Amino acid sequence: MSDSLGFLISDVSRLMRRRFDERARQVGATRAQWRTLTTLSRNEGINQGALADLLEVEPITLCRMIDRLEESALVERRRDPADRRAWQLFLTDKSKPILDDLRALADDLFDQMLLGMDEQSRDALVSALDLIRANLIALPTSRTTEAANG
Repeated sequence: MSDSLGFLISDVSRLMRRRFDERARQVGATRAQWRTLTTLSRNEGINQGALADLLEVEPITLCRMIDRLEESALVERRRDPADRRAWQLFLTDKSKPILDDLRALADDLFDQMLLGMDEQSRDALVSALDLIRANLIALPTSRTTEAANG
């Protein structure tokens, strides 16, 4: 069961990313840009290092992404008043309609993806995935396990 469940989750995730990429190209965006813009929309004023942590990417990778988004006038950097070395990130007004378009594409993809599932089955799926995620988060990391075992 564990092998087939892991492969199934991985395959569904891969197919979701592929199908979303196909749709995002219609509005001239990539999944990485959408993910960055969406995460930033939930955390406006965050600095690049903290955003990189949330996105689980290297800071230099995010820096290049923010450079491109800034060149496209979708994101702006502002000096952090509390730390002159840091920059805070904010969405521009131009990014809002693009985010709305990407959200609509994602909503449509999810509707198509969950076709044939009733509301109760959808809720059960979300609950099961939430529980799996919580269990994985609660597991000790290999460093914690190694330290405990001495």
